[in-house]
Amino acid sequence: MHEEQAPAWVVDPGTPSVARMYDYYLGGKDNFAADRQAAEKIISILPNARDVARTNRAFLMRAVRHLARSGIRQFLDIGTGLPTQENVHQVAQAEAPGSRVVYVDNDPIVLAHARALLADNPRSIVIHGDMRNPESVLGHPGVLTHLDFTRPVALIMLAVLHFVTDDAEAARLVGAFREPLAPGSHLVVSHITRGDLDEDAVRRGRDVYTGTTAGGIVPRTAAQVRGFLDGLHVLEPGVVPLHLWRPETVEPAWNGKPGGDIIGGVGLVPGA
Repeated sequence: MHEEQAPAWVVDPGTPSVARMYDYYLGGKDNFAADRQAAEKIISILPNARDVARTNRAFLMRAVRHLARSGIRQFLDIGTGLPTQENVHQVAQAEAPGSRVVYVDNDPIVLAHARALLADNPRSIVIHGDMRNPESVLGHPGVLTHLDFTRPVALIMLAVLHFVTDDAEAARLVGAFREPLAPGSHLVVSHITRGDLDEDAVRRGRDVYTGTTAGGIVPRTAAQVRGFLDGLHVLEPGVVPLHLWRPETVEPAWNGKPGGDIIGGVGLVPGA
């Protein structure tokens, strides 16, 4: 793996990290007590939180597999989170060994684990970057040397845009990341919705995430999420609950547990 010398980060185990909370939802072990406590608060509000995380992960695998089979050989994963089984590079390279992957994250533990995982995989790298500064990500030397933006790229923004609480800013960030994409590129998006949560539950969930590294969270409607794909050809079945996006097996919903939902879709940059 080729990456610049990492700066020295200080990990604050007392501040819950959304990446480590997500790891906890998925049953991982790379988390601290503060992460687990915050995640358990969310589970008390959102009983299907673990299901949401697993459904999001399964959607990622299906989407990457579909894109690799469709000829996409470059993947840019924004806010990748902690490595788990069947990561983007593993799924893509199983279908097409020449696939190139760039992971982007700003959590020091994510970066350390990803570097270790990718040490013997020269076609996959991880860089330190923040989706709130797309210009620095897109201009990063690792991105520019690893990906060819004159050719199609799959831009992956899974379960990250709900941490941008201002609607106009979220739209700006998506637009900035979409701007350099060549025809034939794809944007893969997922986002939480409020599901059957009432306003009090939404408020309490926001309060928990306000104390995390993300600084906040906001559910959005299906129409708002579709807006991120405006101008793209949205692949069937459109922007839907993730367990309904091209399921490879019969995937259960929430087994009767109340809570939020997570929706998403895949858009194709036209003109190829």
